[in-house]
Amino acid sequence: MALGRRDKNLQSSMRGSRIMAAIGIGVAVGCVFAFLFPHGFFSTNQPIQVRRVSDSNSEVDAASCESSEKIDLLKSDIRRLSDKNAELKRQVRELNEKMRLAEQGNQHAHEQVVGLSKPHKAGPFGTVKSLRTNPTVVPDETVNPRLAKILAEIAVRKEIIVALANSNVKAMLELWFTNIKKAGIPNYLVVALDDEILEFCKANDVPVYQRDRDESVDAIGKGGGNHAVSGLKFRILREFLQLGYSVLLSDVDIIFMQNPFDHLHRDSDVESMSDGHNNMTAYGFDDVFDEPAMGWARYAHTMRIWVYNSGFFYIRPTVPSIELLDRVAGRLARENAWDQAVFNEELFFPSHPGYIGLHASKRTMDFYLFMNSKVLFKTVRKDAALKKIKPVIVHVNYHPDKYPRMQAVIDFYLNGKQDALDPFPDGSQ
Repeated sequence: MALGRRDKNLQSSMRGSRIMAAIGIGVAVGCVFAFLFPHGFFSTNQPIQVRRVSDSNSEVDAASCESSEKIDLLKSDIRRLSDKNAELKRQVRELNEKMRLAEQGNQHAHEQVVGLSKPHKAGPFGTVKSLRTNPTVVPDETVNPRLAKILAEIAVRKEIIVALANSNVKAMLELWFTNIKKAGIPNYLVVALDDEILEFCKANDVPVYQRDRDESVDAIGKGGGNHAVSGLKFRILREFLQLGYSVLLSDVDIIFMQNPFDHLHRDSDVESMSDGHNNMTAYGFDDVFDEPAMGWARYAHTMRIWVYNSGFFYIRPTVPSIELLDRVAGRLARENAWDQAVFNEELFFPSHPGYIGLHASKRTMDFYLFMNSKVLFKTVRKDAALKKIKPVIVHVNYHPDKYPRMQAVIDFYLNGKQDALDPFPDGSQ
């Protein structure tokens, strides 16, 4: 009985152990499958994987598009920065030029301050020099913003050649600017006095400026002859000087062979070509007046100089220069006078009772380099040595047959035709 109960208990214990072992194995197998197949055995896992792959591809495509957009933005930024850099470089160049001019102006101002400051001792004999060059005015762009913009683009070192023209001188104007271009001169401007010249210059790629409408000026500018138009320049040039620019005023009956800015001294308010034809007449001489009735005092010494030519002169933007323009323009508005005569009277006449003279410095240009047509046709063409000199300009101011003589000057000096000047008389017929 006892043995039977022990066998029964043993069998019961073994059965329980097997159950526990089976349960343990089941749990272990379940853990393994749970690890290997976290989403189960069936197809519910595949769509998830497909979605993941699809989502991954979408992310790649989005990243690729975003990269392309960033590249385009970077390229746009580079172009913008390049343009900005170019503009900054241009501004730096302009600032450097302004600094240079300011330093030059400061030097001139310093010289004037020294000259006008408290009294000081004179230096040793032969070393004392008076003030030569007046300081320039402070530029005022509010005077004419449109002209200021044009000059800023064209002028070189704040200098420019200016000519006034209407349709009456169209043919000569074409010779004028054609030879300026051939001489390689970039800084020139035509002031058009009528619409025809404005369009003519535009069609020939010539820098041109037309003033705002002014009836008092337009009436003369459109229909006036050479002398009437010439008188207008003193009013028109004032704005150029107020804007701080030095002007080389040129009539259109002039042929340019060289750049005149390479031959200027710039030490005076006005630097002008002369109507003189030799050293005495161009630069001045002692002209002795003989009056026999005075007996012992029969000889009177006078100072003579032939006039400056108001059709070609360099004028700096100084107070005396602007005063000169105002004086000449004022007198021409009140008097029936020749502008060249008035120009010289205001430059040379000294102060005297009832009159205050102009305190402007002046220089006469070399008459062989800045040559008038009397020098050329009366002297130079007949002298083998002088014919070899290449002038800077030739001004056909002494002869009324201007156009054919201008063409002859071009042929002689620029086209090598040695007999081009021969058919013309010394003077006019």
